[in-house]
Amino acid sequence: MDFGTLIRELSGGMLISIEIFVLTLVFSLPLGLAVAFGRMSKIKPVQWLAKIYISIMRGTPLMLQLMVVYFGPYYIFGIRISSTYRMTAVLIGFAINYAAYFAEIYRGGIESMSVGQYEAAKVLGYSRPQTFFCIIFPQVIKRILPSVTNEVITLVKDTSLAFVLAVAEMFTIAKQIAAAQTSMVPFVAAGIFYYVFNLIVAVVMEALEKKLNYYR
Repeated sequence: MDFGTLIRELSGGMLISIEIFVLTLVFSLPLGLAVAFGRMSKIKPVQWLAKIYISIMRGTPLMLQLMVVYFGPYYIFGIRISSTYRMTAVLIGFAINYAAYFAEIYRGGIESMSVGQYEAAKVLGYSRPQTFFCIIFPQVIKRILPSVTNEVITLVKDTSLAFVLAVAEMFTIAKQIAAAQTSMVPFVAAGIFYYVFNLIVAVVMEALEKKLNYYR
C-alpha cells in the first residue's frame, strides 16, 4: 500500500480525531470555568462538591472514566445502550475529564489577580460580573495560556483513547490497517499525523500568546 492510499484510508479516522478534539474543547473550557467558580465558592457544600469532582477526574484514568460513562447507564440504571451512544460517551468522558484540569488552571489564574483590581473596579462602579468579565478574565486568559496549551497538546494525543469504546478514530484505523498489512507504516503515518496536529496547535497557541503579550 502506497503512502497516498494509506492516507486516504486513515482520513475518516483523522476527521473523527479532530471532531473529538474540537468538541472536547468547546464543552470542557466553559465547564471548567463553572467548576472553578464552584471550587472558589464561599458556599461550603458547593466548594466540596467541586473539590470531590476535580479529585475524582484527576485521580482516575481517562480510559476508566470513558468506560464508566458508556457502561454506567446500563449497569447502574438498567438503561439499554446502543452503538450510536459510543461517540456521545467519548465526548462526555473527555469533556468532564478535561474540565477538571481546566478548572484548576482557571482557579490558579483567578486567584493570582491582586485584590486591588477588584477594589478599583468597585470604586469605578463596576458590578461583580462586569469586574470579572471586563477586567479580571482577560488578564487571567493571558496568564493561563501556557498551561492551557500544555493540556490542549495532551488532548490531541489522548484522542487515541477513544478506541476503548470502539470509536474508529485515526489510531484505531491505523492499528487495523497495520494488522491487515503486517506493516509498521500505518503507525508511522499515525505518528506523523499527531506530530503535525500538535505542531499546528503549538504554533496557533504561540501566536495567540504573542498577540496577548501587550507588555512588549
